[in-house]
Amino acid sequence: MTTVRSLPRRFAYTAVAALAVGTFLAIPAAQAGSTSTPSPTAVTTAADVRDAAISGTMNTLNATLGDRVAGSYLDETTGKLMVNVTDVATAASVRAAGAVPRFVSRSGVQLQAATAELQRSASISGTAWWTDAVTNQVVVSADSTVTGAKYAQLQNVVAGIGGAVRMEQTSGALRPLVTGGDAITTGGARCSLGFNVLRGTTAFFLTAGHCTNIGASWAAGGQTLGTRIGSSFPGNDYGIVQYNAGVTNRPGHVNLYNGTEGDIARAGDAFVGQAVQRSGSTSGLHGGTVNAVNATVTYPQGQVTGLIRTNVCAEPGDSGGSLFAGTTALGMTSGGSGDCTAGGTTFFQPVTEALAVFGVTIY
Repeated sequence: MTTVRSLPRRFAYTAVAALAVGTFLAIPAAQAGSTSTPSPTAVTTAADVRDAAISGTMNTLNATLGDRVAGSYLDETTGKLMVNVTDVATAASVRAAGAVPRFVSRSGVQLQAATAELQRSASISGTAWWTDAVTNQVVVSADSTVTGAKYAQLQNVVAGIGGAVRMEQTSGALRPLVTGGDAITTGGARCSLGFNVLRGTTAFFLTAGHCTNIGASWAAGGQTLGTRIGSSFPGNDYGIVQYNAGVTNRPGHVNLYNGTEGDIARAGDAFVGQAVQRSGSTSGLHGGTVNAVNATVTYPQGQVTGLIRTNVCAEPGDSGGSLFAGTTALGMTSGGSGDCTAGGTTFFQPVTEALAVFGVTIY
């Protein structure tokens, strides 16, 4: 197995929450078997065009302004991308990029410094942190296992940083949970297939790294699909499996669990406020909103950074499944808390990073 290092991560411009997640949701969201040829280019909808434009604006700001901005989010009322700034010159650059500047008290540099201090002093299992662009703060969350000396340590770190950080508690405990059963399986464990991808004419599929760490050979419906060739977890949460030559049923679709499939035509970067859907073999199709990007989650097995945080529910067996918006692939399910009865929070590994690391493309 190849252990893969991540690409350098950029400072997150979007925000509004991303807390510690309780369960690995280890099963195919993008179908492993249906048609034998790659799908044709999908019809581009108005929502696809809008999301691509917002994502493009974010990337432009990321490249040109760096930590001169302090978070961004999509305003639900106006449909505009709001970008936090602390000076007039940066505000002018934001307007020129097509977004709306919003003056705040804390700069991107200050928020990064707060995050760095949490990384140094509060990397405790059961915690997570993210940037909340609306309140212009970093939020650190502690689950029910963070008690006693660990809780006191976290409180002291937050108090030492000051108003740039606020602390929250979440119910439940963070723990890995990979179940036995059907769908894509290795040994007694199952996960969800994320997206089918190509490198030239060679076919692969992407899923969660905490899934591919478990075993090398993956199967579905009694058929061996292929062999793991790369896996990264913790740090990241992505893995790749190369299809065996005899497996031809590998379309570029996502199972919508209503008797139909949705085509995936491209990959993109998620942004706060974006409407998304998640497909997984345990709980099927569910929708919600992106609450944060670049979230850090500390699982018992180690820390994962750069995750997308959503209010979409998920359950054990959904790990590795696809997060998407329209025809755009966004990520693979990493873990979460709650369930699809009471609701919950789910984190996703961005797909664009995995595509770049493995040199593959969505089709």
